[in-house]
Amino acid sequence: MITVKEYRGHIRNWEELCERLELPLDLSREEREERILVRAYETWGYEMADHMYGMFAFALWDDEAKKLFCLRDQFGTKPFYYYETEDGQLLYGTMIRQIIGQPGFKKELNEEMLQIYLSLTYAAGENTFFRGLKKLMPGHYLVWQDGKLEITRYWTPTFHPDESRTLEDWADEIHSTIKEIMPEVKTADETADSFLSGGVDSSYVLAMSDAQMSDSCGYEEERFDESGLAKQTADILGRENSRCLITPEEYFGIVPYVMYNMEQPLGDASAIAFTIACNETAKHTKLCYSGEGADEFFGGYNMYRNAERYGDNLKTFYVGNTNIMKEAEKKRILKKYDPDVLPTDLAQHTYEETEGLDPLTKMSDVDIQIWLEGDIYLNVDKMSTAAGLEIRMPLTDRRIFDIASRMPARFKVNEEQNKVAFRTAAAKVLPDEIAFRKKLGFIVPIRIWMADERYNGDVRRLFHSEIAEKFFNVDEIQAVFDEYVGGNSDNWRKVWTIYTFLVWYEEYFVKR
Repeated sequence: MITVKEYRGHIRNWEELCERLELPLDLSREEREERILVRAYETWGYEMADHMYGMFAFALWDDEAKKLFCLRDQFGTKPFYYYETEDGQLLYGTMIRQIIGQPGFKKELNEEMLQIYLSLTYAAGENTFFRGLKKLMPGHYLVWQDGKLEITRYWTPTFHPDESRTLEDWADEIHSTIKEIMPEVKTADETADSFLSGGVDSSYVLAMSDAQMSDSCGYEEERFDESGLAKQTADILGRENSRCLITPEEYFGIVPYVMYNMEQPLGDASAIAFTIACNETAKHTKLCYSGEGADEFFGGYNMYRNAERYGDNLKTFYVGNTNIMKEAEKKRILKKYDPDVLPTDLAQHTYEETEGLDPLTKMSDVDIQIWLEGDIYLNVDKMSTAAGLEIRMPLTDRRIFDIASRMPARFKVNEEQNKVAFRTAAAKVLPDEIAFRKKLGFIVPIRIWMADERYNGDVRRLFHSEIAEKFFNVDEIQAVFDEYVGGNSDNWRKVWTIYTFLVWYEEYFVKR
């Protein structure tokens, strides 16, 4: 007998799977997805994920074989953790808090992660901030039997550029594939909102969906506020728009809540704004679309346009979308520094897999394998879950990635534009001024707010706390903060990353 012990996610191609696996179509979603998992395992065994589209992480217990089988989807949209106890038991789950509360778990800080964190601003790779607690990585499954643990990689991003097709060919394939995927993202009896910024990804998702309400957030500072552009897009598409205005008081006040529910520290300042947006959206819906994935698949970041210039030097420094502190600076501010713990080691296997491919593909693959899992999908999953909101990401799909994996770099970025083919596809349903709008990113006015004494009181408190004394040379981190307040706004990320770690540590090792 096969039992579902743990499951989080949404299986998109459930209708097709029910037909292939001879399951009734009129089951509730919970029962349907559990029965799909069981029958898929019985039918395809360890290869079951090859037949599934969607977002998922799960654990199945095979009672006859006395075996535990755990799997995480190809991109890591849902988290999965495991921990081997001293007495030979395996603790596992999709939430860290459900594991650290169990008998046999020893709550100890994995201080090595702090070095990685100070560069990347998130917990990258399979290790976590809790010693011994590991992540099952994207595209991997785990088998636990007779006290032995085996982990296997079942899916690897691969790239095979096809030079035979035109820009319009690629745009047509993107558009037809999204048109095929969208009806799977929800059932006819579900009602969904759609997050909407001023960018092309969320605008394209909204245009292709049946969502009647879009949700945006904004600020009083006009230069950071995209909500006006979002409202214009909603109006053009004939959809409603709900806008929440984020104040600095609300932003700083919610940081401890975010770090507690994130379960590991995250120095991505947009995560706080995203949390507020989730909480507001959850007041009027329980299901929402979001546009993650397209930037990494199709060359959406402005820095990708420098890929050719970086060339073979990429492997010496490019470890993902963020790299805010060099080793010399970390050595100066940390009380414990290990020269053998380097962020570049995390990306080494990715560069080996993309040997011989163009620099843009190498950068994209690093971000797909490290940044998406460690930052973007973690944020989406943790903060939506905390709010009681389910988020589905239509653009994160193997069928979408398959197109990107075959697309030559020149159709992703050129000297004038990023996401060239993707924007061309979006222009089939969006005005050019939206489809080809310059990428702004999810901008937060934190670089201004954190220098203001009205709002940075908790930052100053923690920079002078016993917690800071435990890990940092306090004079050195204070110098970083003073330089930031004195006008070097480039330091804001460093200050914020140190601060979010201190808040997280206080939540998990002082208060609890």
